[in-house]
Amino acid sequence: MRSDRTPAWRRTDRSEVAAGDVVPAAVTPEPRMRSGVRIGVDVGKVRIGLARSDNHGMLATPVETVARDQSGVTDLARICSVVLDLDAVEVVVGLPLALSGNVTASTDDAIDFADRLARTLSVPVRLVDERLSTVSAQSALRASGRSAKTQRPVIDQVAATIILQHALDSERASGRPPGSPVEPTERP
Repeated sequence: MRSDRTPAWRRTDRSEVAAGDVVPAAVTPEPRMRSGVRIGVDVGKVRIGLARSDNHGMLATPVETVARDQSGVTDLARICSVVLDLDAVEVVVGLPLALSGNVTASTDDAIDFADRLARTLSVPVRLVDERLSTVSAQSALRASGRSAKTQRPVIDQVAATIILQHALDSERASGRPPGSPVEPTERP
């Protein structure tokens, strides 16, 4: 055993580590989480659910339900207003793929909506897989004692919250932004 008081982890020659010495493992830095509020969007045919994160990207909470405007004017305007009011740095739109991973009519609708949103906003828009988010939202509301009738006004907000929380957790674990970025297309 060594006679000096140098801790094992400070010794340059590891061959001098004695039995029982504590040598810490190499420390891997935690992935960095970007700061700033994010907005989660659950696109439906009739309603659009909105959620928001805190500035640290830890927790998603419901914001409101926006009526879907098929002309794409009032719903986009309201979402833009929420993004500006909350000084959001990013918008996460749920991508409703089939359980098999195949594209559906709802998938195409969400992609088109995300594209229009990306052309309207000055912050990045990302698409994130949202399979089973509405089912999870219904289960959560049912577990809280809400009937199907009283779920309708908030189900889209809860689904948006689940989508956003999944995106936040994914980024925190990987250190990379979730999903895929929406590159707005130019339309005449």
